[in-house]
Amino acid sequence: MMLGVPLLVACVPGMLVVFLAWWFRKLHLSLFIRLLPGILTVVTSIILFYIGFVNIRGFEGAGYGMLAFFLLPFAIAASVIASKNRRVQS
Repeated sequence: MMLGVPLLVACVPGMLVVFLAWWFRKLHLSLFIRLLPGILTVVTSIILFYIGFVNIRGFEGAGYGMLAFFLLPFAIAASVIASKNRRVQS
């Protein structure tokens, strides 16, 4: 339960971030705009970890830390999706 809830809670915003990165890539926006969802997710993850470790502590703080940990793979996936070059089809 301690690992499952932060994982399931991280899936909703994580999938939204991955979808936004894919959509921005499909719209052919600039690289900075395409990387923005992944960058903001990493910043959010760092802030959540800091709040859980410094301010809250205990089991609830550990939940925040695990939520931050589970958000990081989604941010990495969004950055990879956003930075992929589209192949030119001939």
